Amino acid sequence: MADRKKQIQDSYKNLGGDFAGFYDGLVSYSTLSGKIANKIMWGFDEFTTSQWLNSALSGIPENFSGKLLEVPVGTGVLTMPLYQTLPHAEITCLDYSADMMANAQKRAGFMNIKNIDFRQGDVGALPFPDESFDIVLSLNGFHAFPDKEKAFSETYRVLKKGGIFCGCFYIQGEKKRTDFAVKHLLVPNKSFTPPFETSDSLKERLGNMYRAVKFRTVYAEGIFKCKK
Repeated sequence: MADRKKQIQDSYKNLGGDFAGFYDGLVSYSTLSGKIANKIMWGFDEFTTSQWLNSALSGIPENFSGKLLEVPVGTGVLTMPLYQTLPHAEITCLDYSADMMANAQKRAGFMNIKNIDFRQGDVGALPFPDESFDIVLSLNGFHAFPDKEKAFSETYRVLKKGGIFCGCFYIQGEKKRTDFAVKHLLVPNKSFTPPFETSDSLKERLGNMYRAVKFRTVYAEGIFKCKK
């Protein structure tokens, strides 16, 4: 357990404080430094960023009013604008990094979003009963999780039968520049944790777990919508 805790702490040690602002600009393609880093490492532009995000969030219907878990929430830069349009949903946002989640809480407060419960915790040991949520959303989390097997099994466990598991994360073998950046920058600084899925391995894994799977790639992002 001690080794597992250290692995998780290492994977998040750079994801807070000053890094949070850079991260926001990177994933949302909204700052000059974020745009430059995004183009160099991922090859995205404004159009592909929008395409990627819309696809990753497509499992959440308009006017959704059920129970949703987002793990990890990060800074909330990608999801708080969506949650602002879902005032009748019961939303739980979980992250291991207190620093990252503090940014999400501030953003939710600024946007006057009242229907979110923020929880610090480990995706490998989710503190919820079986079949608790109608939707489980994970944006750019699985490539950082040190115990991916636990992450897949736990997100499946807490999802209701007929519920939707959706989101995205890095997959290997789709874009050389991204693979290079991951291997030589993001793995050494422990923000990404191998092993990584490929397009084929992820489609096979999800197909073996879920009744129906929709899968696509946008460059090195694997995007999925699965029905339990």
